[in-house]
Amino acid sequence: MKLLSVNLGRPKAVPYTDQPEGLTGIDKRPVDGPVRVAAPGPKGVGGSGLAGDAVCETRYHGGDDQAVYAVAREDLDAWERELGRPLANGAFGENLTTEGIDVSGALIGERWGIGEEVVLEVTSGRIPCRTFQGHMGEQGWVKRFTRRGAPGAYLRVIRPGEIRAGDPVRIVYRPDHDVTVALQFRAVTTERTLLPRLLAAGEALHPEALAEARQWTENYGVSAAS
Repeated sequence: MKLLSVNLGRPKAVPYTDQPEGLTGIDKRPVDGPVRVAAPGPKGVGGSGLAGDAVCETRYHGGDDQAVYAVAREDLDAWERELGRPLANGAFGENLTTEGIDVSGALIGERWGIGEEVVLEVTSGRIPCRTFQGHMGEQGWVKRFTRRGAPGAYLRVIRPGEIRAGDPVRIVYRPDHDVTVALQFRAVTTERTLLPRLLAAGEALHPEALAEARQWTENYGVSAAS
């Protein structure tokens, strides 16, 4: 398991974002050399966890619990076959393009050691938005991406440091529950009766998803998941 690339984006003006200045950092490209990774601060204030990477719409993106976004090269390859066109590393706006890791099958709270220093923790799946659809230029992209149910993973920074393309990725901790990124994604998008199951992941879960799961369970009870 390894990093195929580390991808950074610069602010770019586009017509398909709701960001007040019309800017997005979703167009990420592989970079050479080491990149510093650290917790960026709370959502709404902090941006990307990678030095030199732009997060322009901090209302919805970035922050400590979405500091890093990872996508499996294997998922990009599957989409290449479906879309009939090449997808370079970084095509989904991901910071990390991985090889040999079932990213959407990772457990919430699972920790990855990358290179010699960095430790990241899985928090949630990526929810597709209008900017992602505009970036991809595919009709009905949000629905197609949601239907596939392989969203890639957001991660928080547990231990900062430097990473680079080619670094090994190791699973250094796997929690004792069955809440995967894919399950969490389905629960908050298409199968909301799954929300009570997310509570097993506890505080490792993205705070917004955890609050949503708690509210659903309070309103409808755990039996709603059966």
